[in-house]
Amino acid sequence: MTGNTHIIGGLAASLAFAQVSNYEPVLLVGAGVVGAIIPDICHGGSKIGRKFKVLSNLINTIFGHRSFTHSLLFLVLMAVLLNTFIDNDSIILGILIGMASHYILDMATKNGIKLLYPLKITVRFPVTTRTGGTVEYLVFAVLSLLTVYFGYGVFGNYF
Repeated sequence: MTGNTHIIGGLAASLAFAQVSNYEPVLLVGAGVVGAIIPDICHGGSKIGRKFKVLSNLINTIFGHRSFTHSLLFLVLMAVLLNTFIDNDSIILGILIGMASHYILDMATKNGIKLLYPLKITVRFPVTTRTGGTVEYLVFAVLSLLTVYFGYGVFGNYF
């Protein structure tokens, strides 16, 4: 999936969670967007990879694309690091929700992800699409509608 689809996916997922939780929605949603792009640090051409070129190249050289940074191991390590250094549950959960949305979206692509890294098993959904294809644009449109729906549910009181 493209960066924009990951961003809207993180936005939709964190808004959905904000609707059913008591966490600070602005922090949760902002962190959800950030979390949605973190796993692609392993790809130099990604939105985050272009911002942190040296780190991205290092991670890609060591692990490759869609392996370690797209795994449950990385998600757990991030949870531990975030809980160690950040004292705000809304931010921590937002980042983790955004990362999880990224994993789910990439499992819908033909290449899948190494969710169980270091095992070399590729995890993908039975029906997949290619990155940047027509189906991805439909997914983007549906996620955009969900973002509006959940966003109204979370922030509708402010209008």
